[in-house]
Amino acid sequence: MTVVAFLSVAPATDESMASEVANAVAALEEFDVTYETTPMGTTIETDDIGELFDAAQAAHEAVDGDRVGTFLKIDDKRTTDTDAAAKVEAVEAELGREARRER
Repeated sequence: MTVVAFLSVAPATDESMASEVANAVAALEEFDVTYETTPMGTTIETDDIGELFDAAQAAHEAVDGDRVGTFLKIDDKRTTDTDAAAKVEAVEAELGREARRER
């Protein structure tokens, strides 16, 4: 089973969040997960949903601030073992091209 999730952790601030987001991403290194960070959040993959929750909690707690917002979206498809890359590849196959556009 592969659990795929999207995690976004951010302090409530008008300043740059880069250093605090970096702290959240760095916290993921302590767990048995793979991840890819994008401008809007981090895609996480693991075989154990408990590991996912532990990693998300660590990322949340790694961010310093008076107020921290965390969004976690989970895709726990239990009948097949499909990773994040395969999901993107399926969309690209339907499009007949890469699912991106450069400016």
